[in-house]
Amino acid sequence: MMRELASIELVRDERTGEGGHLALRRLRVRLVFRDGTKTKEGSWDFVERAMGLDAVVVAIWRRRAQAVEVLLRAGVRVPLHFGRPEKPQSMVFPELVAGIVEPGDVLEERAADEAREEAGLAVTGLVRLGPPMFPTPGMCAEMFHFVAAEVAPDAAMEPAGGDGSVFEEGARLEWLTLDEALRRCGSGEIQDLKTEVGLRRLKDALGAT
Repeated sequence: MMRELASIELVRDERTGEGGHLALRRLRVRLVFRDGTKTKEGSWDFVERAMGLDAVVVAIWRRRAQAVEVLLRAGVRVPLHFGRPEKPQSMVFPELVAGIVEPGDVLEERAADEAREEAGLAVTGLVRLGPPMFPTPGMCAEMFHFVAAEVAPDAAMEPAGGDGSVFEEGARLEWLTLDEALRRCGSGEIQDLKTEVGLRRLKDALGAT
């Protein structure tokens, strides 16, 4: 018979690497069960981000030539170049517009800011695309919040100013049909999990209207 988990007992809580964008939190814990028994101590490391725990993912789309098109932004992702044994296929990584939700932010306002900074587009009337999700719950408590924003077929795209980071340099924007973007997810040309989830949720939302 499986024991029922009641709580997690915190034995020790440490943080290392503070002062940068991320910090490592190292816990020693015991699992406590309904019958009062406990496991031996175990350790769990996870990442925290002081500037904001969650992120917003923005599916920017338009109707053009009787097709739905979505905007992808390809930019540098440094861990892909140094954190894996194999080199990435491209210097830049295609994904939906996204950004960190900072403390005190209104989600829709942050989404609009990211659309302006990363794509040079003014967006309004944002729509939530389902509930938020935990992308890597074993490593970080971050949640992704998915929203969609329709723009006019001829909406002007101003030069994307970015947020001042050097890693905004060299990014490129591309409009694709929604079906082509999903095909690229299936083929591995797009390998970003949040992008595939956002695209599929957008397709479901548009199919229901």
